[in-house]
Amino acid sequence: MQTANTIQPILRRDPASARRAQMRSIRNFLTAMLFLAPSLVIFILFVFMPLVKTIDLSTFLTDAIGRPVERTWFENYDRIFSDKDLANSLRISLAFALYVVPGSLALALFLAVLGNLSLRGISIFRVIFSSTIAISGATASLIFLFLFHPAIGVFNFILDILGLPRVAWLTSDTTSLLSVSLVSIWLSLGFNTTIFLAALQGISQELYESARIDGASFWAQFRHITMPLISPTIFFLVVVSTLGALQTFTQINIMTRGGPVESTNVLVYLIYRAFYFNGQYGIAAALSVVLFLIMLALTIIQFGVLERRVHYS
Repeated sequence: MQTANTIQPILRRDPASARRAQMRSIRNFLTAMLFLAPSLVIFILFVFMPLVKTIDLSTFLTDAIGRPVERTWFENYDRIFSDKDLANSLRISLAFALYVVPGSLALALFLAVLGNLSLRGISIFRVIFSSTIAISGATASLIFLFLFHPAIGVFNFILDILGLPRVAWLTSDTTSLLSVSLVSIWLSLGFNTTIFLAALQGISQELYESARIDGASFWAQFRHITMPLISPTIFFLVVVSTLGALQTFTQINIMTRGGPVESTNVLVYLIYRAFYFNGQYGIAAALSVVLFLIMLALTIIQFGVLERRVHYS
């Protein structure tokens, strides 16, 4: 034991050994960077450089074709924060996210639990609920435009059969945002359900068998086994779905164009109108920076609050 304790400090002080360890660390780092290089190049070109350019453009007044003319620093930010359009779009965007995220996750979890049952023909059910993954936002919007049509729409036809009053789905400022939210929920359903189903199938059946032997009901098993073990998946989908809801554009652009009465004018569509219709490139860049900071803040809050309830083992 004394010999080993005597030799170990000598080895630690050996310069050749330290150099070899250092060279090995450098070689491992360079190897890792070689594999990461394609992804890093893509991120730098298409994420970080546009972000820096957007932040820089937000401090300029621009001409009619978007060229910076005069740096005004925070004047664009003063204009957007003093305008009521930003507050209205923020309120609508947050309401839209509150409609879409809980609704899509709850419905997706319900379908995943059904899809996880051991029944004959269950694979057909799984294909049906996952089919929305292959449908684009534009296609879904056009489909629902017909379904929501106030005169010949299928939804109002069903309400007529049931003897209920018709609903002005997309032409009323009280129902338009909810109607667009239903389209977004339907679009995200396939992806969310597939992810939930994969998480459910990763849970060992021995846990459920032990719980049933102890007399646990289905709800007790779901609460104390299923929910804790799929909590990392729930956390992942909450973060991804929130970011996706705040960036929704296609459904708004095709179905309502921000109306009626600005009731669906989410922040992304406000940026689009400032850039393409009004030619206010500096204003659009400033709004984009605000959206980025909001999404960053929400992500940090979600990691700080929700991740504490996640069970990774």
